[in-house]
Amino acid sequence: INAEYMGLQLVPHLRPSPLTHLFLENKLEAVELIYAFCAAKFAFHFVKKESAEYVELIKVLQHDAENKSRLNRLYLQAMTELLTEERIFNTLLRYVDLIHLLFADFQAIALGDSKPFYNDKLAHQINRCQSDTDCQVLQALLRFNQHMLLTNFFRSGGTPAALAFRLDPKFLSAVSSTIFPENPFGMFLVVGRNFHGFHVRFRDISRGGVRLIKSRDAETYRRNACSLFEENYNLAHTQQRKNKDIPEGGSKGTILLAPGAQSAAAESFEKYLDALLDCLMPDASGIHSHLGFVEYLFLGPDENTADLMDMGVLHAKKRGYRYWKAMTTGKSPELGGIPHDTYGMTTRSVHTYKVELLARLGLKEAEMTKIQIGGPDGDLGSNEIIISCDRTLGVVDGFGVAYDPDGLNREELLRLATARQPISFFDRELLGPNGFLVLVGDFDLTLPDGTLVTRGDTFRDTFHTSPYAVADLFVPCGGRPKSITSRNVHMLYTADKIPKFRFIVEGANLFFDDDSRRHLEASGVHLFKDASTNKGGVTCSSLEVLAALAMPPADHNHQMCVKGKAPEFYTQYVHHVLGIIEDKARMEFNCLWREKQANPHVYNTDTTEILSAKINSLCDSISEELSVEQDSHLFSVVIGRALPQVLLDRYGAKTLIATLPDNYVRAVVANWLAATYVYKNGFEANEMEFSNWIGELLTPSP
Repeated sequence: INAEYMGLQLVPHLRPSPLTHLFLENKLEAVELIYAFCAAKFAFHFVKKESAEYVELIKVLQHDAENKSRLNRLYLQAMTELLTEERIFNTLLRYVDLIHLLFADFQAIALGDSKPFYNDKLAHQINRCQSDTDCQVLQALLRFNQHMLLTNFFRSGGTPAALAFRLDPKFLSAVSSTIFPENPFGMFLVVGRNFHGFHVRFRDISRGGVRLIKSRDAETYRRNACSLFEENYNLAHTQQRKNKDIPEGGSKGTILLAPGAQSAAAESFEKYLDALLDCLMPDASGIHSHLGFVEYLFLGPDENTADLMDMGVLHAKKRGYRYWKAMTTGKSPELGGIPHDTYGMTTRSVHTYKVELLARLGLKEAEMTKIQIGGPDGDLGSNEIIISCDRTLGVVDGFGVAYDPDGLNREELLRLATARQPISFFDRELLGPNGFLVLVGDFDLTLPDGTLVTRGDTFRDTFHTSPYAVADLFVPCGGRPKSITSRNVHMLYTADKIPKFRFIVEGANLFFDDDSRRHLEASGVHLFKDASTNKGGVTCSSLEVLAALAMPPADHNHQMCVKGKAPEFYTQYVHHVLGIIEDKARMEFNCLWREKQANPHVYNTDTTEILSAKINSLCDSISEELSVEQDSHLFSVVIGRALPQVLLDRYGAKTLIATLPDNYVRAVVANWLAATYVYKNGFEANEMEFSNWIGELLTPSP
């Protein structure tokens, strides 16, 4: 009776598949069918992806990042074409008896009747299968069971909105230690009727966006599905390196809409979130957890989800989640959000790098010329125009290119940036005799110097490599990823092999690849990469989470939620956020600058990565040793320095430590110690010097 009840409860998740007829023919129960469908999704992504030949090729290309990445893409594509979802379902159709046994194994673990384990007896039966591919598929299902730590599959109190499986990610190294070089802290597989996706985080306390992926046709869906987890993993891993000086590690979520469900974006996001909330509240959901600790997830906006953050936080409130106010960032000010674009949070970090660099070189920003990708209608582009005082020669956005060798009219740029209008609204009357405005819809347009532009969109896309794009500063605040690679970096040089730009401060993520960055730095260009410069947004989001966790609900509602005029506390808090962003950018810049002066032949491109690894490694080591009870004095001292003064003035360090979750406080303390120490002392400082520094930190000032 219980099995039938569970089957009826999960009926909403029955989606037609090659296995459906087994249920109709009474060869599988509903719960077994749905388990097999979800486990097949796991197998599709996590059948072992390495062969001996592939490993040898990777070794040969270990110092060739671009071709190594290309090999990984080709190999993944070949693997997924070889092992399609259809092929996986065919295996399951051949071994229905094993599905019964695998489900029983899964059920025992999920309900807590047994701890997660590798079922040797079942493995022995699987190894007797005739086909190696069948063995691999069924072994993947066994691995799925073995690494199951928590699932809402058997939740009490109603039908799950979607099915979430919290997995121990240690199995990834067996899938491919090359494609997945570092095991995440935790991962979820989430399967809904109209979607499936993942959430991956690299530290216990982590934050990152949730990306909702649409597919215009069946072939696009197939490609998106093939790379779904690898994309999710890489985005989270990149975020981990970027989040080096905030408490939250890197995370990322993905939701891939099923064919025929492209209009179900909001519904799918809500169900994805609801399934995760089941797992964050196991006691309330009536599900068994093998974790042994409470988990927290902090989600942010990403592709196709920016307008869903309010819905997410309100849904968490509806579910009764204690920390619902911190569930999402990027929410509206009415719910305590701090909009990055309104206050220029991301730009503030980028601009600090630019100002610090010019100051070190004894140059004045007002005397510098600049080319900017990203226009006055965007976040980074508009705020870069507003906050800067250089002489901007060219601006490129989605609508076209404005260029004037004598400098674009700054008042006109400010007008567009303030109104968030694209560059197509630039008043042509304000262009100099050699200036021009080329729109993407233009054809066969002759420029003042006689150059014929046959297509405006092509001219826009390639302007940054054109002869016109020459200036002191290049600040990409938009544009496509890897617009400049080792294949076309030569186009950023004049005919005399001189770099077209003296200084490059990256605003947009991934505009350059690392090989092109190194090429430019070797030619004398001062270049600072995105992982260092573009962190104002993540810092702001981190502090948005902090306010939501630290403040009592009533206080947060009155002091951090904007209903009409912003409360005085909110205004002060935003001011402190901007100051913290500038301080962090300045500290990292100074560290990179010192390392460059000490080692002129080491590129900033590589130093940024070394710096991230150094801070993250030290942070992990510190975190393992910290205890809220045993290190109470250290916690009080660090919290008194790490958090915004406006929060400390209102509540005091002792109250904040008692209010915030213990593992969050530990993350704040460990990260502040690691980042502050490395920024101050560089890469060569040893453990003894760190101990001395801690002693100085704890010694009261005379």
